[in-house]
Amino acid sequence: MIKQPPYLKKGDKIAIVCPAKKLPKPIDAAIELLKAWGLEVVIGQTVTSAYHQFAGTDEQRAADLQQYLDDPDIKAIIAARGGYGTIRIIDRLDFTTFAQHPKWLIGFSDITVLLSHTLAALHIQGIHAQMPYTFDSSTPEALDSLRKALFGESITYTYQSEFVNCEGSAEGILIGGNLSLLIAVEGSVSEMDYEDKILFIEDVGEHEYSIDRMMRILKRNGKLAKLKGLIVGVFNEFSPESIPFGQTPEEIILELVKTYNYPVCFNFPTGHIDDNRAMILGKNVSLQVDQHHVQFKFL
Repeated sequence: MIKQPPYLKKGDKIAIVCPAKKLPKPIDAAIELLKAWGLEVVIGQTVTSAYHQFAGTDEQRAADLQQYLDDPDIKAIIAARGGYGTIRIIDRLDFTTFAQHPKWLIGFSDITVLLSHTLAALHIQGIHAQMPYTFDSSTPEALDSLRKALFGESITYTYQSEFVNCEGSAEGILIGGNLSLLIAVEGSVSEMDYEDKILFIEDVGEHEYSIDRMMRILKRNGKLAKLKGLIVGVFNEFSPESIPFGQTPEEIILELVKTYNYPVCFNFPTGHIDDNRAMILGKNVSLQVDQHHVQFKFL
């Protein structure tokens, strides 16, 4: 049984922490937006901390997150940014209180580790969505999708895919996140259950061969065969190699899943993009995929 944290209401307290990389710029505008949504914003020590690349030492980042996991007055925790570092602290965290009193955890990219762990090990929903570091470049639609997810409003996404989809419809529990981090937690307590799920994936800065390798890991582990549907987000910011790989990320993925009898959509608005829509992990969704048109709805 997957637990849903209580939706937020105006006046609730939300904490901002940095479980991974340090912030290179202020996030004042993002804080003001969260306040405009009616939330009281508490700033963790790691938001202004630095230790080499990280927002403080592993001990400091774990302690900062732990404080708000345990604080009954904090109703949601949003990571200020991703980068790298969450996997270094995940096993230092004590989720006992959090498991008894779930709250929303929000982030994407490296924060996939935290979202995957809390869904896999604790069966608690989380939100893959924009973070304060990306608020200033975000589309209004992406930010509003996060607000709707937090406050429990209905969410439907419709869009046109440039790449030809595999048609079909499905309903199921949503899992997924950054592909590199999903591979990083393979074989651990943080690995999500893929059976009968609708999986979404995205990544940034990975060469085509790396995407091919990661997808083949999932295929060889039997993960792709067990799905009800696959949502392919944006794979971007990869530089061409001196000898071309010969396939785009979309073509790589299609080759590996085209024989399965479930819908597959491409160019979904999730990933390291301005229009990074909120995706609630562990929630039941419906997916309707035509050749180019896609409708996705949280049920």
